Amino acid sequence: MSDARRPHGGPHDERELTEPVALCLPDGRLNPDAVGWSRTPLHDCRLPGRWGRRKRWDFWGVTGPGCALNIVCADVDYLGIADVWFHDFDTGASMARSVPVPLARGVALPDVVGGAPIRFAARGLELSMVEVDDGTRLRVAVDGPEPFEADVLVRRPEGHESLGVVIPWGERRYQYTNKDVARPAEGVVTWGDRRYELAADGRSWGCLDFGRGRWPYRTRWNWGAGAGVVEGPDGPVTVGVQVGGKWTDGTGMTENALCVDGRLTKVSEDLVWTYDTSDWLRPWRVRTPRSDQVDLTFTPIHDKRSRLSLGVLSQAVDQCFGTWSGTIVPDGGEPLAVDGLFGWAEEATWRW
Repeated sequence: MSDARRPHGGPHDERELTEPVALCLPDGRLNPDAVGWSRTPLHDCRLPGRWGRRKRWDFWGVTGPGCALNIVCADVDYLGIADVWFHDFDTGASMARSVPVPLARGVALPDVVGGAPIRFAARGLELSMVEVDDGTRLRVAVDGPEPFEADVLVRRPEGHESLGVVIPWGERRYQYTNKDVARPAEGVVTWGDRRYELAADGRSWGCLDFGRGRWPYRTRWNWGAGAGVVEGPDGPVTVGVQVGGKWTDGTGMTENALCVDGRLTKVSEDLVWTYDTSDWLRPWRVRTPRSDQVDLTFTPIHDKRSRLSLGVLSQAVDQCFGTWSGTIVPDGGEPLAVDGLFGWAEEATWRW
């Protein structure tokens, strides 16, 4: 089992930012004024200074009826990666294509969320992430015996809020992340002769993980996200859950938030994660230890298991897909019962 008995802090005194700010000072050290959280993307994440520890990525997770799609484009200074994964939960079949790029040559990622189109094409993989008037359009094409294509619009509802937060390990190690959950998705995925329809009907969702920072060599994290429509006291409401842990411990900041009908509630406690690393498909529990703000059970149906060992670079990731159920307390103080929010929960360990 994971160790849920280690000390957990909080609630932390986390500062809400409301004005644009630079993540870094000119010499590449963390800007103290950048530490905090925001409801909209405010950080300019240019990373001046020394080469080698900078990590940049845009990740999109899309879930729909019976399927899930992951798209990532990343630059970790010495390596670029474009990666696509798709899974059919009904048949158990998966499609994956990953293209490494030495020294990240030609991989261009913007310094602000949605600041410029992201495009990649090499070795039978084409992908793009482009901001449009009503959201973000994701396109993928993968060559092979069973060609794969995806054309998905992740809509951005009016007034929708996301979580931007800076995690300060120190003046030379820090991370800005923007987690944008519960955005309705629509479009079409085709894989060989199979066709998957996504519609903005409460069953298809997109989630952005935008990351820019300077990381330590060894890292371990939990991350979970989910979205769905549940019955509230006054009718149906859209709920998004964003939870994390381990990598933020001891920093005085968390990446935890709830999103209800587009309005963000910051969760300023370190969460207790309880799960069985000998059986990833057993239920997980994630809760706030000092309050009743979050008490959720995650029930997995599939483990996307990733293992990589390339000398100094390694990863071990178990990204489990399934449903979130339990109770949350958004701003306003009224508990909200949630059930069947589809998404994922993961543990990741990196040397990078």
